Amino acid sequence: MRHTWRWFGPVDKVTVRDAAQAGAEGIVSALHHVPTGTAWTIDEIRKRQDEIAAGGLVWDVVESIPVSEDIKTQKGDWRAHVANWQETLRRLSACGIRTVCYNFMPVLDWTRTDLRWDTRHGAKAMRFDLVDFAAFDIHILKRPEAKADYPGWLIEDAARRHAEMPGERIAGLGRNIGAGLPGSADGYTLDQLLEKLRSYQGVDRARLQSNLVDFLTEVTPVAEDVGINICAHGDDPPWPLLGLPRILSTEADYAHMLSQVDSRANGVTLCTGSLGARADNDLPFIARRFADRIHFVHLRNVTRDTDTVPCSFFEDEHLEGGTDMIAVIAALLEEEKRRREQGREDHRIPMRPDHGQEILDDLTRGAQPGYPAIGRLKGLAELRGIERTLLHARYGLA
Repeated sequence: MRHTWRWFGPVDKVTVRDAAQAGAEGIVSALHHVPTGTAWTIDEIRKRQDEIAAGGLVWDVVESIPVSEDIKTQKGDWRAHVANWQETLRRLSACGIRTVCYNFMPVLDWTRTDLRWDTRHGAKAMRFDLVDFAAFDIHILKRPEAKADYPGWLIEDAARRHAEMPGERIAGLGRNIGAGLPGSADGYTLDQLLEKLRSYQGVDRARLQSNLVDFLTEVTPVAEDVGINICAHGDDPPWPLLGLPRILSTEADYAHMLSQVDSRANGVTLCTGSLGARADNDLPFIARRFADRIHFVHLRNVTRDTDTVPCSFFEDEHLEGGTDMIAVIAALLEEEKRRREQGREDHRIPMRPDHGQEILDDLTRGAQPGYPAIGRLKGLAELRGIERTLLHARYGLA
């Protein structure tokens, strides 16, 4: 696999040179400062490429071109936003970029109640606490329909939890859950979040799936024409939140998306952490089933408190947690071997160590939550060790 590293631009406290020293071969980045729905310019794309080149690496993967809420709901300026998304693909291709990740999660991107939760050995990790989230939804956000979405025991636990929360924790939950895309300046106050939720009235699961297919029907032919692979990131966490449907949470969800727009250019960002938050997602099987359409990989691991859906979980070390990482990497290496034999140009699948626990000097660096320097270096080293072992001549995957 091609080892990459997410970088949020010049504001990132982990530099491109840090990424190179950690063993990355390429960078995953985006133009976070460009308003959602606007076409990226050639000048801005080349400026980011130059910033990355100054650190000794190249811009391999775009993560992400944001998909606007107008596109997801098919309201407002959605057709203009699709046209701008298409134009951005053309301009990225003209600059030599061939892989674009995106997601179709309504309103919220990845959602955590804790951005720096204390682990058993003193590292800081991100966590989703189901009781805290329900307390936020029912008692802090005060979404009118919230109680209908939770079982009785959880409503009671959430009430007790909220009653014990200090004001600092209540404010922190609002900040953590209302955050926008990682690296962006977007984010919602409680009132803004409620307004965004109201904009999804009439958009149920079937409608959102249909809107995704409509979007892909428009952008995939452009991706084919300009030689770009687009790849959908899964829901994180992989279940409905705040009354909103989520449609890329399971193997069946991905199968539906890929069958409806059946083009190699329409593919998957395999995120083992997102899908791994559900015990019913078999990650090695999913990697094998969709191998031909996997264009980008996020490798991380989560430990679930229970195997129910939904559940509480935290982001564990890369080789811990509920996902058999060795089996996943073996499936990906087998796919790369098939692609080499077929003569495919995209035979090396870009992979990045996703997230990471804050350890050692990370604890004082103040980097983007989930994206520490040393925690990701450790993860990349462990994942690279598995890959190097499986590629040894003795095991036949080289």
